[in-house]
Amino acid sequence: MPVILDEKGLKRTIVRLFHEIEEKNEGFEKVMLIGVKRGGEIVANRLKEEIRASTGIELPSAGLDIGMTRDDLVSAFYVPDAGVNDFGFDITGGRVVLCDDVLHTGRSAVAGIEALFRLGRPERIQLLVLVDRGGREVPVRADFVGKNVPTSRSEYVSVHFTELGAECDELSIIRREHAEK
Repeated sequence: MPVILDEKGLKRTIVRLFHEIEEKNEGFEKVMLIGVKRGGEIVANRLKEEIRASTGIELPSAGLDIGMTRDDLVSAFYVPDAGVNDFGFDITGGRVVLCDDVLHTGRSAVAGIEALFRLGRPERIQLLVLVDRGGREVPVRADFVGKNVPTSRSEYVSVHFTELGAECDELSIIRREHAEK
């Protein structure tokens, strides 16, 4: 099971991504961190904490439930629970950095963008992912990428965060037959 990012690698990646966000936006004015629940929300929170610790700037951040906008989850037989997306701040006119842990088909990113537009009209939306594994089914490209790791259809990126009960942070590639159910 090849490890893509361990605890130290993840910390370095978060620091690099925070600097890339700062550079691309020429600072942090109007920047907001919105994470796709659950992994993306953890990424957004870690970025927020790193930015606060390094600059003293407190960016707005929140988790985004995309269940009702996923085209591959909603059907006549299954409708996911509609999570309330109340951030406590307005995204209209803001520079939203939409965070997720893994980018694969692009469907979660599209669902996230669609969910954001239901909440307001940001000035811009930038996509940030820890791992881009390729395999796009829709034309989506991340603005900020922690690591590009091309994978086959028989592989899966396993993400473990301490916030979700893991012993340590770790992102690794596993074969589908070994994927956790």
